[in-house]
Amino acid sequence: MRIFVLGSAAGGGFPQWNCLCPVCQLAWSRDKRVKPRSQCSLAVSADGERWLLLNASPDLRQQIIASPCLHPRGAKRQSPIRAVFVTNADVDHIAGLLTLREQQPFTLFGSRATLAQTGAGIFGVLNKDLVDTRVTELDTPVDTGLGITVTPFVVPGKVALYLEDDNVAVGAETETTVGLEIGDGAKSFFYVPGCAGINEGVIKRLSGAALLFFDGTTFTDDEMVQLGLSKKTARRMGHVAMSGGQGSLKLLAPCGIGRKIYVHINNTNPVLIEDSPQRAEAARAGWDIAYDGMEISL
Repeated sequence: MRIFVLGSAAGGGFPQWNCLCPVCQLAWSRDKRVKPRSQCSLAVSADGERWLLLNASPDLRQQIIASPCLHPRGAKRQSPIRAVFVTNADVDHIAGLLTLREQQPFTLFGSRATLAQTGAGIFGVLNKDLVDTRVTELDTPVDTGLGITVTPFVVPGKVALYLEDDNVAVGAETETTVGLEIGDGAKSFFYVPGCAGINEGVIKRLSGAALLFFDGTTFTDDEMVQLGLSKKTARRMGHVAMSGGQGSLKLLAPCGIGRKIYVHINNTNPVLIEDSPQRAEAARAGWDIAYDGMEISL
């Protein structure tokens, strides 16, 4: 399998268009220690010709232009993008579907709850005669028809921000937030861009994985609060922090994972600075920090 990182940042990208946090300031000043990043998405292919997108970020058009493997070729209207699998209904995971509205056939996979949002309102511009929508079930392998099988599984999460009410169940384990195991019959890897906590189920699922892309939104749980940018902790936003007693650096350390890569990295996260102490701590724990254009063969 070829795995291509289209985007590696959290919602808003890096630098975020309206942010002057310490990390974004470095990006705006073109400091060479940081790389700009678009919003999180992966592209996967078993044959190098037909591609499956894992989430469709608002930056999808920009990402396609930057990725020759996704350029049209052959017919006057054609795309190597044959399918999209969405892990939840967050805006930064589904807004890119609107970029794919230009009379192009593809298959859209997701849970019933997530697809309910992609079929509503403005998403009606997706041509139902061309876009084949398929509901998936937890722990049930899905044959994408591309030589790739995807198995969704539950991880602690929450509903998308625009669906919240006064009683948000943070850490709930429902089909509204899933991780994915992606395989080609020989090898497999895991993609978990959003996870509110690491429990026994998550540890059991990920243990022994050859490759893991995991939620790296913030370094500390109170990162946004300490910067005066939000009243919400990472967990309240539906994400587990990297550091701390309940963080991914500690809890995933004993899992025997072959290669660990952080994705969905928030613009405030100091691991984006290549010579920061936080980046060094992540590296000592065996973690890579994803960047746009990163490619892996498995």
